[in-house]
Amino acid sequence: MKLSCCVWAVSGEDSVVAEKMRILGFDWIDIRPFDLRSADSKRMIDDKRLRVSCIGASFGLPEGATMDAVAKGDAGRSLDHISGAIAHGNAMGASTAYVVPEMDGSKEGLARYSEVLVAAADQAQKLGMKFCIEHFPEKALPTARGTLEYIRGLGHPNVFLLMDTGHLQISGEDPVATIKDAGDTLGYVHLDDNDGEGDLHLALLDGILKREVLSDTLAALGNVGYTGAVSLELNPGLPDPIAALRRSREIVLDVIKQ
Repeated sequence: MKLSCCVWAVSGEDSVVAEKMRILGFDWIDIRPFDLRSADSKRMIDDKRLRVSCIGASFGLPEGATMDAVAKGDAGRSLDHISGAIAHGNAMGASTAYVVPEMDGSKEGLARYSEVLVAAADQAQKLGMKFCIEHFPEKALPTARGTLEYIRGLGHPNVFLLMDTGHLQISGEDPVATIKDAGDTLGYVHLDDNDGEGDLHLALLDGILKREVLSDTLAALGNVGYTGAVSLELNPGLPDPIAALRRSREIVLDVIKQ
């Protein structure tokens, strides 16, 4: 199991952000479609000073372009964006890409969403990348359980669940039970904390997350044979995001040692 970090936890030019990741001790990072475009940051990847684990492919969708858009042109623009993100992630060495749900949870809305999703999952599969959906509170797929049901209904061999521990706290779902339920369908993991109500992306153990729950979660991942990354996804608006990342990284590494 490898520990990664979402680069959007800190702000600044991408080469500066990349250097901060290395200073913090991260070998692996998660990026967005517009990250790591500079020559300096690409050089860090080429020199193996940093390795890209995952890309959030639906970040920065063009205005009006949604995966569940009624207008074919708008849905097509969303697919073009996601396809470009997958290609960028692949070029940077990412093994996983993911998207979030849209807002329309109706049968019709999810059917439109599925068309774009399946096309993107096909592209990722051809490149040897896993393609995931992140369950997301207040969106069309707000729970991990519901997202797993949706994924299994699709029956696509390259659509997986991205499990976010903070989102589970909001939906009131048990991470260990979710991991067991997902099994081989678990494709990626985000680690973050909150107050159980807002999607705050706090440092680990700064909200309602307990150390024993984190320990049980990481142990459960090992028990199901999960070999992907667990990635810290913290809020860049925290009072001291660098300290929050450093502390969260140390907590995870300490728990893994136990």
